[in-house]
Amino acid sequence: MTTLTAPTQLPDYTDTVRLAEADNVVTAKRALAAGECGALEAIPRGHKIATRDIAKGEAVIKYAQTIGYAACDIAMGAHIHTHNLEFRNVDAQYEFGTNLRPVAPATTQDTFMGYKRPTGRVGTRNYIAVLTSVNCSATAARMIASHFTPERLAPYPNVDGVTAFVHGTGCAMGGDGTGFEFLQRTLWGYAKNPNVGGVLMAGLGCEMMQIDWLIESYGLTPGPFFQSMNIQDVGGLQKTVALGIKKIEAMLPEVNKATREEVPASELMVALQCGGSDAWSGITANPAVGYACDLLVAQGGTGVLAETPEIYGAEHLLTARAATPEIGEKLLDLIKWWEDYTERAGGSMDNNPSPGNKKGGLTTILEKSLGAAAKGGTTPLNGVYKYAEPVTAKGFTFMDSPGYDPASVTGQIASGCNLVCFTTGRGSAFGAKPVPSMKVATNTEMFTRLEEDMDLNAGTIISDGKSVEEVGREIYEMWLRMASGEKTKSEVIGLGDYEFVPWHVGAVM
Repeated sequence: MTTLTAPTQLPDYTDTVRLAEADNVVTAKRALAAGECGALEAIPRGHKIATRDIAKGEAVIKYAQTIGYAACDIAMGAHIHTHNLEFRNVDAQYEFGTNLRPVAPATTQDTFMGYKRPTGRVGTRNYIAVLTSVNCSATAARMIASHFTPERLAPYPNVDGVTAFVHGTGCAMGGDGTGFEFLQRTLWGYAKNPNVGGVLMAGLGCEMMQIDWLIESYGLTPGPFFQSMNIQDVGGLQKTVALGIKKIEAMLPEVNKATREEVPASELMVALQCGGSDAWSGITANPAVGYACDLLVAQGGTGVLAETPEIYGAEHLLTARAATPEIGEKLLDLIKWWEDYTERAGGSMDNNPSPGNKKGGLTTILEKSLGAAAKGGTTPLNGVYKYAEPVTAKGFTFMDSPGYDPASVTGQIASGCNLVCFTTGRGSAFGAKPVPSMKVATNTEMFTRLEEDMDLNAGTIISDGKSVEEVGREIYEMWLRMASGEKTKSEVIGLGDYEFVPWHVGAVM
């Protein structure tokens, strides 16, 4: 092993970013050769450099928070990454409501053009959803939806599409278990999402997830906008497909009657999401989305943060923002559940970040979480919800979910979100019907390379010297435009038909 010798004078950190005075690392803005910016060795873009000697076992500090512990003695100027930084489980002291910063209500009311629903909620899109109770009816649902080509939908300009939402479960599962409850809430949530104008639910007939139970449990009312059927009663796959097409043909004129109206921005519920993260996520895009969330909260709207494993190590920052001790305790109960869940599975909370995250400069889940939590802005935490549970509180909220993007976004949509804001550093081709999914790039290099997939470049905070607040306002204003009908890049490309992934928990029987 090569021995690294610390420089004898303070390095010039011009091409690096220091996030807090207390930090003992900086982040390289570009790839550095040994000798540049005090680096003792080559440093990849986005990776960390020690700004002083760090003894073995000492905390490594970024965001003024611990992101891990030195696995060996680290010299000033050394590259800090997976080879010399180790993870330890969180052992934090929690405070509740000690950092409450309510945002002042906006002096002017912003608006967007949305679809008012009889429930009082407002949609940003107007889809017909073909939902399946079980995987056994997935093919029928896809065949039904595929019949409605753009040509066949042309007479119905106010209908955004007919989309099948299929999954790989619905049977061979415990009838009273967590997984069963998750799937019930997810199916109900999609049927009730304000972006859905009409629903056809298709089943097999003998599955555990009985459609009749769902209708009874969640008060779904059969009628012009909600129809159901199952293959066994109808008489086979082909007859089911034919009947499904007929039912949707009858539904289309009714759903097409919906028109956009001017509504207040308070009707927006935005899913705050990240995927393919890198070191810039917590420096550019996520804080900018957090500022946009604060602007939305000032309007009376709602932001929904998720991905519980990706706030691990940052949860103490959120409990300090909890509007009540009960809300803070609910968040900590989720953390404890996840620690137990991963331990029972023989895993570790540090299994996340992914190899791509690490290549982009992230080293531990603590570092990743501190950046991911920034999407929630600075306002009080007004509610904590189970996976796919309806979000009823206004302001900044949290919903339990895994860090796996499709499963997490599926839960947020089921909870009522009518817009998704998705930050990415490595690049992600993602969309999630029936909700428009706006993608925000964390760095200019990736934005340029994947521009056809990215809606906005937050990398300008580094490359062009823009402020977090300036880019945050750009994001917020784009939310209003996309909520009014402006298509996201993912919608233009045609993404969103295969990203419905309910979180499956529990034994397969």
